Amino acid sequence: MPSVEQIAREIVAREGGYVNDPDDPGGATNHGVTTGTMKLLGMDLNRDGRVDAADVRALTRAQAEQVFVEHYFRKPRLSELPEALQPSVFDMYVNAGGNAIKILQRLITRMGFRTADDGVVGPMTIAAVRDAAQAAPLHLADAYGIARRNYYYALADQRPASRKYARTRAGGKGGWITRAEEFIQPRYRLTDAEHRARIAKWA
Repeated sequence: MPSVEQIAREIVAREGGYVNDPDDPGGATNHGVTTGTMKLLGMDLNRDGRVDAADVRALTRAQAEQVFVEHYFRKPRLSELPEALQPSVFDMYVNAGGNAIKILQRLITRMGFRTADDGVVGPMTIAAVRDAAQAAPLHLADAYGIARRNYYYALADQRPASRKYARTRAGGKGGWITRAEEFIQPRYRLTDAEHRARIAKWA
């Protein structure tokens, strides 16, 4: 498994640079770090007494990587999950916060392993995920990636403004879907025809 720092570098590369998309509930974002995150961490980079879009724009790649490692991997205890799951859960945590853990908790509950549905990696979740990994060592990471993909589709079903993240203008797979599928084996990735069938009901 690559180091957490390497995974963080890859996440920053996927996230891209500064964006302030009005359809993104996270607001201004740079290298994947939102204004809200920087406010919580008190990252007043230009020392003007407030944290706003100007600070987000000033964020460096190295600073973003450090934020991810400390606050999106170590602090939420992702290092205590099975190694095979860590890259995808880490990437999803950057993208969706505690929902990344809820997706995992719901998945292992469906597999028959008891845990809470609270978005927190606590002792019960750690034990249940480890048991699930022992029961399905070759499939749990793929199952999580598929559940993650389904989460993105469902989110776009409910929020039309988010559909541009799940499909391209030409109707192909959007960034959310390709991102989820990076962490699953090719045989579990949807074909273009399957993707188009899944989104056919969208206007």
